[in-house]
Amino acid sequence: MGRTTGTAAVAMAVAMAALTASPAGAESGLYLGASVGRTTLAIDDVDLDLESFDFEADDTAYKVIVGYRLLGFLAVEGSYIDFGSLSDSIDTIEGTASLEAELTGFDAVAMGMLPLGIADLFVKAGVVVWDADLRSALGELSVEESDSGTDLVYGAGAQVRFKGLAVRAEIEFFDVADADNLYLITVGATYTF
Repeated sequence: MGRTTGTAAVAMAVAMAALTASPAGAESGLYLGASVGRTTLAIDDVDLDLESFDFEADDTAYKVIVGYRLLGFLAVEGSYIDFGSLSDSIDTIEGTASLEAELTGFDAVAMGMLPLGIADLFVKAGVVVWDADLRSALGELSVEESDSGTDLVYGAGAQVRFKGLAVRAEIEFFDVADADNLYLITVGATYTF
């Protein structure tokens, strides 16, 4: 809870600074883009019948972005995110206990931007609608199931603009109820039309 409160305070401070900043040449308009990076997922005490273990995994992820910069300091953005195939296992007396999750989602966020010449710092907050295909196994026994939900997403990043092209790096945290930690670090580019 401390990380969430601290991140919210930083996000609020940057958003307030963005509201008082001048646009400094930031282009408004529709933009499209893509990013690639790494997903990290941690779940404490995954229960597989008689066995439980701490799940920790990461994988390559990507996202496709569409957004609209309304003003120099405000944008709205939506993304399709493929979090990758995340798996972890542990050897037990009964055999190998494992869990694999293939996770995708769509998010919609509002972004507060602080224009700094050709660069922007930004914070974002919104919701993510996610789907997970899960496969758990213990020895020879396996179970496949699906899960889905709508949860909060928030993050921060920076980008450098070259006319309509912007190169960005960001980190996003997904407040999914069953996950103790789910975050995504990406680099990518957008183009404003």
